Amino acid sequence: MKHRTVIRSRRAAAFTLLEMVIVLGIIAVLLGSSISLISHITDGAKLQRVTSDFRSIGASVRTYQMNAGTFPSTAQGLQALITRPTSAPLPAKWTQVLDKLPPDPWGNSYGYKFPGTKKPGEFELISRGKDGQEGTDDDLNSQDE
Repeated sequence: MKHRTVIRSRRAAAFTLLEMVIVLGIIAVLLGSSISLISHITDGAKLQRVTSDFRSIGASVRTYQMNAGTFPSTAQGLQALITRPTSAPLPAKWTQVLDKLPPDPWGNSYGYKFPGTKKPGEFELISRGKDGQEGTDDDLNSQDE
């Protein structure tokens, strides 16, 4: 009799295989949905970083313009902020504004145009977005802000 009581109490205290599968399934669903939410948060953070980079690089381009008397040309690009341009328009006064250019959140270099496409009197900074291809829907542009 004592032996049967011990077996019954062990069975009552143990989980069945079905119960374990159900619990693991619930955990998998919760993890999957939280990972999905985190990826959306990460995408939002990358977009915010691009906006922040546009502002800081834009401030550096304006500093260059104050010293040089003109914005760098499209051909000179953002490299003019790091090394003195040797092509026209040559800067009146040049000082190194940046040590290096930050990549966009997807590891690509930022693009630069002057005059800008949408606002010809201003420079334009471009991120090619997640796909790294220029001219696609995920491109980000400083003149769109």
